[in-house]
Amino acid sequence: MAQKGFLDSIKKQFGDGNYAGDEFGGASGHDGSGLPADNPGNFLFATGIECSYPTIQNGKVRRDLLRECGHYDRWKEDLGLVKELGLNVLRYGLPYYSIHKGPGKFDWSFADEAMAEIKRLKITPILDLMHFGVPDWVGDFQNPDLPVHFAEYAGAVADRYPWVRYYTPVNEIYVTARLSGKEGAWNEQLKTDKGFVTALKHCVAASIMGNHEIAKRRNDCIIVQSESAEYTHELCATPSPSVALENELRFLSLDLLYANPPSATVAMYMMDNGLTRDEYNWFMTGKPPGYQIMGNDYYGRNERIKLPDGSIQISMDVLGWYEITKDYYERYHMPVMHTETNVFEADLAPIWLMKQWVSILRMRRDGVPVLGFTWYSLIDQIDWDTQLKEVNNNVNACGLYDLNRKPRPVAETYKALLKEFGQITIVPHAEMLEITDRPARLKVAT
Repeated sequence: MAQKGFLDSIKKQFGDGNYAGDEFGGASGHDGSGLPADNPGNFLFATGIECSYPTIQNGKVRRDLLRECGHYDRWKEDLGLVKELGLNVLRYGLPYYSIHKGPGKFDWSFADEAMAEIKRLKITPILDLMHFGVPDWVGDFQNPDLPVHFAEYAGAVADRYPWVRYYTPVNEIYVTARLSGKEGAWNEQLKTDKGFVTALKHCVAASIMGNHEIAKRRNDCIIVQSESAEYTHELCATPSPSVALENELRFLSLDLLYANPPSATVAMYMMDNGLTRDEYNWFMTGKPPGYQIMGNDYYGRNERIKLPDGSIQISMDVLGWYEITKDYYERYHMPVMHTETNVFEADLAPIWLMKQWVSILRMRRDGVPVLGFTWYSLIDQIDWDTQLKEVNNNVNACGLYDLNRKPRPVAETYKALLKEFGQITIVPHAEMLEITDRPARLKVAT
C-alpha cells in the first residue's frame, strides 16, 4: 500500500488546487492582462504627439510640427484617439516658443483648451516644456540667459496647471545641442565644438532650474528626462579617437544633469570649449529635485556604423534598446522608461513594436525597474527623414494613425499588446510600492 503523502492530506482538506485566497496574488491571481488601469502602480503605456519647433534657414523658417501635422485644428480628435487606443498616458508638448511672449508675458489660449480636454479625458500628461526650440525673443541656445527665461516659463506652467505631476523639462538635450551647435542644422546653426558645449550646458542648466521651479510648486513632481540612446560602431582595425569621444559625449547631458563626473577626456573637452570650473562644480552639486526617471529614446537609426572609408551607415538595431539602455542604467542606476521609438516604414512598424516590447520584458526580468513605454508618435510626422532641415513636406509613416487620423497596422498591434500586458505593474507586487503622493525628500542613494 502506497504511503500517504502530504498532498493526499492537503487535497482531502482543501481540494485539488484553486485554493481559497489564491486570487490574491497566488497561482490563480491576475496575470496582468487587460487594458491599462488608472492607478499609480500600473506600468505606464504611452504615446506622444510630435511637437518639435526648431528654426532653420538662419531663423527665417520655424518648423512647428503641431501645425504641420494638423494638431492645432484637430487637437480634440487627437486626444480622443489616445483614449480610443486604451491609453491613459500621453507625452505632450506645449509650444514654448509661441506661449512665452516675453518676460512675464504668456499666451495660454491654445494650451488652456488642450489641457482642459486632457484633464476631462483623465489622461495623464507627461508635459514636455522645451522641444528643440526657443521663442524668437530668446534667440537660440547660445543665450546664457536661457536658463532664467525658461525657469520663469516652467514655473508659470506649473502654476497654471497644478494638477500636472509628470514633466519633461527639456527634451533630448544631447540632440538639441548637437544639431543646433555642432551639425549646423537648427536654430543657431553652428558647426563648432564650442557651440555644442555652450548649447548643451545652457539646456542642462535650463532643465535643472525649470525642475526647481516645478518642485517649488509641486513637491511630488515626477521628472521623466527623455534623452536619445545612441551608439556608433566602428569597423576599423585602429579605432579613431573621434568616434571614441563621440561615444562618450552621448552621456554628457545626463552626466551634467545627474551630477555624474564624466571621464577626464570629456572634462578636458568641455573645458577646452567653454565650460568653466565654477560651472562644472555647479553641475556636480547633486541631482535635481523631485522623483527622477531616466527616459531613453531609441530608434534603429540611433545606431550607426562607420566604415573604413569614413562613410556612415545606419545600422538599425545592432545592439538594440536593451543593450544600449543597459549601458545608461549601469552608469546612473535610475528608474528607466522607454520614452520614444518608431520606424518610418508602416509595414515594418508592428514587428518593430514587438521587438521593443521583448527588450523591455527582458530588461524587467533582469531586475531593472522599467516604468513605461512610449510609441512616438500618435500621428504621422513630416520631414524627420531629413531631421527637419529641409521643407519637403514628406510624410513619415511612423504614427499609430496617419495624417487623416486613420489607424495604421501598428495601432492594432499596440492594442493587442495592451490587452495582453496592460495591467502589469512596474515591478512585481508594485501595489505595495505605488507611486507616493508624498513630497520628494531623500537624496538618491549611491
